[in-house]
Amino acid sequence: MSTLPVSVPPFRQVAVIGAGTMGRGIVMSLANAGVQVLWLDNNPQMIEQGLQTVEQTYAHNVRQGRISEAQAAERRALVQAAADYPALAEADLVIEAVYENLELKQQIFRQLDTTVKAEAILASNTSALDIDAIAAVTDRPERVLGLHFFSPAHIMKLLEIVRGAKTDKAVLDAALELGRRMGKVAVVSGNCHGFIGNRMLATYVREARAMLLEGAYPHQVDGALQGFGFAMGPFRMYDVVGIDLEWRTREMAGKGQDVPEVQVDNRLCELGRFGQKTRMGYYRYAEGSRQAEHDPEVDALVQQVSEQLGYQRREIGAEEIVERSLLALVNEGAKILEEGIAANSHDVDLVYLNGYGFPADKGGPMAWADTQGVSAIRDRLLALQERFGEHWQPAALIERLAAEGKRFAEVQEGRA
Repeated sequence: MSTLPVSVPPFRQVAVIGAGTMGRGIVMSLANAGVQVLWLDNNPQMIEQGLQTVEQTYAHNVRQGRISEAQAAERRALVQAAADYPALAEADLVIEAVYENLELKQQIFRQLDTTVKAEAILASNTSALDIDAIAAVTDRPERVLGLHFFSPAHIMKLLEIVRGAKTDKAVLDAALELGRRMGKVAVVSGNCHGFIGNRMLATYVREARAMLLEGAYPHQVDGALQGFGFAMGPFRMYDVVGIDLEWRTREMAGKGQDVPEVQVDNRLCELGRFGQKTRMGYYRYAEGSRQAEHDPEVDALVQQVSEQLGYQRREIGAEEIVERSLLALVNEGAKILEEGIAANSHDVDLVYLNGYGFPADKGGPMAWADTQGVSAIRDRLLALQERFGEHWQPAALIERLAAEGKRFAEVQEGRA
């Protein structure tokens, strides 16, 4: 195993593996920061298309007056296609950005470990997978970390930097510095499924889907949360990112497809309604438009699915929608703090403000909870637990803070 130097030299040359949507955005984020980029994909045609996308994006930015032609030319010149893994030998950092498959990522990291220089840092752009399982296939786990960009990566501000069990502090510091160079809001997260943002999102989305089965409709859930101030509700969000992504992941994993809460998604995907890209998802979209239009056919499908599952539908008001959605976020956020996955509540809020469209004037889910009072949050969670079951049990940290009259803002590294 290599011995990590006390400091990590600046990243002068960075390699990106994967030329899909994420890879393209990451490449542009790096080039925009003046970093030389080597770009590799096992399909040369993907690199060709990726380079065209980069060219078109910069040309559009010039037309919009965002950058000059000279700046565009400078950035384009920083991006070079790489023919194979040996071409990456001198890269200071390699960012893998292929699709979410642990075996594939491990295979890439094994190859990188034997190809790139010993002091190079290896990063995965995974949004949920175990960084330690990826690091374990290398002889340099102290130089492996997660760099979770948000899509589109050249526009979205958030960067989750995921700390593995053996990731050296110097590596984290170098990643934070790179984040600053790229103009990102960089937040360090511990390693758990979904890290900070997607782990909390899973509980939020579970509630939204549960409310569909109980009696709400997608446009009602989204309307209530957008009324609270979210940039978009969960079903609009799924239409934008593609309903089929999770559906295909469940299919590949061979588990999770029979959970009641995903049955509406499954039916939509079986009908080819994947979201904006197919002009039909939870909503309809006119040709060339991103404007979501309410679709009564989806309401009928939601009703049919919930009745087939044996639910007695009822009216669900905006207040209940907002209450359950927010408290799901807060309760999971408290568990993340308690486990030391996030250093403090401000980091949790930064993730939600910059990556998930939480209303800026509310300060983030944990800041919002502090304005409500932690003991009031605990009482509201207990009421939900009594009504809907054990998954609403308040996090131990909430019980402790409520008993001590403290706020989430007073928690540092899992300790109040």
